[in-house]
Amino acid sequence: MKDFGQISGGSLSLGGNVPNAAGIMRMNDSSVASGQAKLISELEKRDPLLREPLTSVTYHRDIPITTGGGWVDAISAMYVNYGVSEGSGEGVAAASGANTSKIIQADVSDERWGAHVFDVTMRVGVIDMHRSKITGRNIDTIYQEGIRLTYDKHMDQNTYVGMEKFGTYGLMNSPNVPARLVAANGSGFTEWSKKDPDEILFDINQGIIQNWNRAENDLSALPNHILLPYEQYSYIATTKVSLAADKTILTFIEENNIAGKYNGNLFIGATGYCKGYGTGGTDRMVIYTHDKKYLKLEELVALHRAMTATNAEKHSYDSLYLANISQPEMFYEYETIGYYDGI
Repeated sequence: MKDFGQISGGSLSLGGNVPNAAGIMRMNDSSVASGQAKLISELEKRDPLLREPLTSVTYHRDIPITTGGGWVDAISAMYVNYGVSEGSGEGVAAASGANTSKIIQADVSDERWGAHVFDVTMRVGVIDMHRSKITGRNIDTIYQEGIRLTYDKHMDQNTYVGMEKFGTYGLMNSPNVPARLVAANGSGFTEWSKKDPDEILFDINQGIIQNWNRAENDLSALPNHILLPYEQYSYIATTKVSLAADKTILTFIEENNIAGKYNGNLFIGATGYCKGYGTGGTDRMVIYTHDKKYLKLEELVALHRAMTATNAEKHSYDSLYLANISQPEMFYEYETIGYYDGI
């Protein structure tokens, strides 16, 4: 998807002469046409499908999203650590007849995440509204689709890499997440395109185990989500384990990963944000636990049309679209997310 840029005068012009890809000038309703050009216009079949910019968004797949909360500036979450005098092992064991007891204490703290406002104005010129009755194109609907597309691209960036102007980060670039290179094979390569299926499976299982060990092997924190660049995902999804096998490397991984052995459901998907985000510009694999206990994104106020007003100076109707969105909230970054580079 390309940036929309600025629209002169805040309105979409439907008039004028527009050349097609072959350089032939097509005449529309505001053209001054010769008889032959007018005949071409009348015999022209117009395709009713509006072709929007090509793009993809995957944020809703890769992070839990909750709604509600209002126009707040920040979100906080509480953490608690417990401590028992003399420890929780032998320290709490007492002999029969003992007249003392161990004391438990709780250390409560909180962490804060920022929120920001998504703010876009849709300006529809009065003349363009009248022209839409002739062309059959509803300008209001076209702009609404553009705002929705802009919102989704905004949410994608917010989810994966954060907003630099606000000093936030996302799933791909948190400074609190451990990052390491995957192991090199016997030939000294870390890239998956130069590894065999067993070596690729080893990289994934090692990442799952390392994450899980940092989470004290809590079963609820068992990693269940892996993100890869499109190239690496396509490679394992289409390359067979061997010339004699009928299964792909991806199927082989799905059947033999350590998360599955502990009754976990492992998702492996692709996103363009993994490309080049690793150490030294290498490609990055992200392994994490997809659960709102450990991370989430909040639509505190969902995208909506907040108001519409006439603008006599601009000869238009201006509609304000607003939303309130949190930065990605990663509650156990060090324990439940890992970056594995060089794949």
